[in-house]
Amino acid sequence: MSETVKYTPDYTFERAAAAEGFTAVCGVDEAGRGPLAGPVVAAAVILPDGCVIDGLNDSKKLSEKKRELLYETITERATAYGIAEATVEEIERYNILGATFLAMCRAVDALGVAADYALIDGNKVPPQLGIPAESIIKGDARSCSVAAASILAKVTRDRELYQLDKLYPQYGFAKHKGYGTKAHTDAILQYGPCPEHRPSFLKKLMGGGK
Repeated sequence: MSETVKYTPDYTFERAAAAEGFTAVCGVDEAGRGPLAGPVVAAAVILPDGCVIDGLNDSKKLSEKKRELLYETITERATAYGIAEATVEEIERYNILGATFLAMCRAVDALGVAADYALIDGNKVPPQLGIPAESIIKGDARSCSVAAASILAKVTRDRELYQLDKLYPQYGFAKHKGYGTKAHTDAILQYGPCPEHRPSFLKKLMGGGK
């Protein structure tokens, strides 16, 4: 039954943290853990308590046009936000989980207002975060600030992939955003990987090579 639960983001988690005495609660999420290419991007957002942003939800449930519109609203109305990333080189050095944690910590550090508590989408908290935090399964569908972070991260990463598409048009990054679609994997096999592909993600595709 739990898999059929439909969440709507609200401020339950933010207010629970505020009740414990925290005054700057940020939501944190990432985009780009699964793709074969490009950075992993994270965002951290502190929203004013009760701030109503129409249509705010998990970025994966929104159209690209809606995400772009919400990006502008969130950045205008947030108390503070930070956006950061970990590069392909860092993904290879630290693995994708380690790189995701690195991007999340950088996003929190980039906040214009120092956060004292973080709500992290998923089931793990970056061990090096430096402030109290909790992980929330499906946090981007349950917490307004995490949902906002998911949108900022997704839009930022998509914009980067459009730029990569201009540099490497043969791969079709503008269409699949680096994910392992058949068109993308066919292009990799035809042209070979580019510097923005993640070598560790291509081992199976490339026959187990380095």
